[in-house]
Amino acid sequence: MAQDLFEYPKMVENALRGVMRETLARTAREGLPGDHHFYITFRTRAPGTTVPDYLVTKYPDVMTIVLQHQFRALEVGNDTFSVNLSFSSRSERLTIPFAAVTTFADPSVNFGLQFEVPAAVPAESATAPAQIPGPAERPAAEVVTLDTFRKR
Repeated sequence: MAQDLFEYPKMVENALRGVMRETLARTAREGLPGDHHFYITFRTRAPGTTVPDYLVTKYPDVMTIVLQHQFRALEVGNDTFSVNLSFSSRSERLTIPFAAVTTFADPSVNFGLQFEVPAAVPAESATAPAQIPGPAERPAAEVVTLDTFRKR
């Protein structure tokens, strides 16, 4: 088989990250429509990630945030998004590069994306169980691979 000089898997992953980026950008402009809400799991120590130290101590590898009722000031750029969330009644600003996101899910419509982990990050970081911080206990997001949506 010939060598893939176009790096198709990388282009597909970038396109799927674009779906996440556009979804968040639309949410920043218009708010969340209907029952839509997002579970976003990301690597807390990825380059460009800004998370308060006490949260990195609590979630040293991965962290899952929920964008549903209590988020503010969502801003979306080309490479990152920033959002204000409350942790134990304390408002914090998080900045997360899209490259740090390992899963993006909207359980209201059974939609989810799972992203590859760059080689520079140990694989066990991406497979650590996701924890959902916030004022109320919530079930962990179910990761759904794209194969789930493909017709057979």
